[in-house]
Amino acid sequence: MTSRTAALRSGPEPDLRRALDLCRSSFVTAGFFSLFINLLLLLPSIYMMQVYDRVLASSSESTLMMLTLIAVFLYVVMGGLEWLRAQVLIVTSNRLDQVLNGRVFDAMFTQALASGGRMSTVQPLNDLLQLRQFLTGPGLFAFFDAPWMPFYLVLMFMFHSWFGYLAVISMVALGGIAVWNEIATRDNLGRANQESIESNQFTQRNLRNAEVIEAMGMLPRMRSRWQDRQVALLGLQSQASSKSGLITSLSKTYRLTLQSLILALGAYLAIHREITPGLMIAGSILLGRALAPLDLMIANWRGFLQAREAYRRLDGLLKTVPERAPPMPLPEPRGEIAFDKTVITPPGAAGAVLKGITLTIEPGQAVGIIGPSAAGKSTLVRAMLGLYKPVSGSVRLDGAELDQWDREALGQHIGYLPQDVELLDGSISENIARFGTIDPTQVVAAAQAAGVHDMILRLPEGYETKIIGQGKMLSAGQQQRLGLARALYGSPKLLVLDEPNSNLDQDGENALVKAVVQMRQRGSTIVLVTHRPNILGIVDKILLLVDGQSAMYGPRDQVLAALQQKAPTPAAPAPTLATQTAPAG
Repeated sequence: MTSRTAALRSGPEPDLRRALDLCRSSFVTAGFFSLFINLLLLLPSIYMMQVYDRVLASSSESTLMMLTLIAVFLYVVMGGLEWLRAQVLIVTSNRLDQVLNGRVFDAMFTQALASGGRMSTVQPLNDLLQLRQFLTGPGLFAFFDAPWMPFYLVLMFMFHSWFGYLAVISMVALGGIAVWNEIATRDNLGRANQESIESNQFTQRNLRNAEVIEAMGMLPRMRSRWQDRQVALLGLQSQASSKSGLITSLSKTYRLTLQSLILALGAYLAIHREITPGLMIAGSILLGRALAPLDLMIANWRGFLQAREAYRRLDGLLKTVPERAPPMPLPEPRGEIAFDKTVITPPGAAGAVLKGITLTIEPGQAVGIIGPSAAGKSTLVRAMLGLYKPVSGSVRLDGAELDQWDREALGQHIGYLPQDVELLDGSISENIARFGTIDPTQVVAAAQAAGVHDMILRLPEGYETKIIGQGKMLSAGQQQRLGLARALYGSPKLLVLDEPNSNLDQDGENALVKAVVQMRQRGSTIVLVTHRPNILGIVDKILLLVDGQSAMYGPRDQVLAALQQKAPTPAAPAPTLATQTAPAG
């Protein structure tokens, strides 16, 4: 465990707050540079005052030359300090990203898993990017410069009390404009951001189903729905931009008017000999400097609101999905699965799908799961793998609940082939080796066991062929056999196959049967969901699920015999069994 990770786990503070605390020293450094930058920002006022009051009064060219050289040197120093401050904030933003990106990625993945894919979005990573960009943008500089506004205000009073009073009135007025900007745009921008997120998710879902949409002529209707969302989004953004534009224009008009007013006030005071002409010009420049942070805040208010919303969403995500400390390492699993009065409600389901399942699968057994559509077969295997959490009861592997296992360590002992095979971007060898260290011997062995080795060799680049976009260049049967090879890689102790032969031809099904027999001989526990009775000859036991409950569970021959007795047409047992064991929904 790295020290950074340990620091994130210590203390009661939320993860995002703790990550920012780790960057506190960098913010202090940026504030330290801001001190000298704001002191040097007095230079234009001082230079102008000296030119008017000394150079013009004495007509001294040497004085002008020295003042100018000193001013140029100090301007260079100020520019260097501003560059250093910007570099500090860039490093800070990068550090914040390095501290949080893995945590945010894991939380995003966990949220998608817990929601059954309904909340699968990359928005948290976009929020982290938004927060990082704000830390390197001009809007943040206003917050570093704002604490020095009282210092400028004191100087204004030192020039003349009327200058100070005008500065106070100006600051209050611009502060009011900033608050007005916040109140006027907050709701619209918040709703616009939410609408934008939902619109992006809608588009992502449609793109994943592009073939279905195109094949059945649904594109115009999908486009119309997307356009309706865009109209709502543009309306909210336009309202916010219109209000913000009006407030920004008023702010700019007010600021320009103030510059003339303070010059007029300075001229009046100079006429009455209360200040010098140099103070008149210096006061005008100093007032602009004093109000600059407020001007910058108003000009970058939208970026600030977006960063604040990003912070709020990230903070909510990290609080909703707390970081889990690694559990104590457990011995290599033997493959015993035990359900004890287990009730499972999948994410988004209206009610429980598994209703009090109790069963035990001994190590090394091969169990076939059958049942009508929507009986809960896929839900059962997902619960067995820890993908669905029990509402009540428990699911245990070798006596330990699945939460007690380290997922990364346990994963190498589990092989899983889902109904819908998803291949990941990468080479075929990387997919089979689960993107870990590639053992060529085991990769080839898994491919041969799945009967896909010869097919891979016929590809242009063999095992190094790149798979992009879920392997659409491969047929459904080829994808399923590659998924089977991935499940078989490393000879896992627990092999879970959900409809593994749904897309296989006869050769593929023969390879599947052979692979399952080999895994049984190696002592692996095998769970096989199927609706084809011809593959049930290789299992030891059969579980019949009906309406989320165990209708039968026992040795294969006993269950098959009981099903034959219940069948209305004894002369045709195979079709009857197939009817009773339709694919899971």
